[in-house]
Amino acid sequence: QVQLVESGGGLVQAGGSLRLSCAASGRTFSSYFMGWFRQAPGKEREFVAAITWRGSTYYADFVKGRFTISRDNAKNTLYLQMNSLKPEDTAVYYCAARRGGNYYSPGDYEYWGQGTQVTVSS
Repeated sequence: QVQLVESGGGLVQAGGSLRLSCAASGRTFSSYFMGWFRQAPGKEREFVAAITWRGSTYYADFVKGRFTISRDNAKNTLYLQMNSLKPEDTAVYYCAARRGGNYYSPGDYEYWGQGTQVTVSS
């Protein structure tokens, strides 16, 4: 099993930056594909970014060029650097882990963190 704990959320003005972290338990973190999702009030959970165990990355179109996903397997930690934040980025951000399936599909992820709130003011 993998336990995930996010941190780094908060309130930031539009145009600002935040760095989210996701600490994973267990010794098999490096074997999991990892992803970030977000969910705004009244909306479905949506894909933000994903990274393979080798470091290949995938992004939703609305964050390309602004967000960067990375991982440190030695520290069992996943990151999401968010720059040029917009009010529409306001949501609860979740990290998740999977062994297979589609990187963009929430249903294919086996383990989830509790989420961290990101609020971007205009």
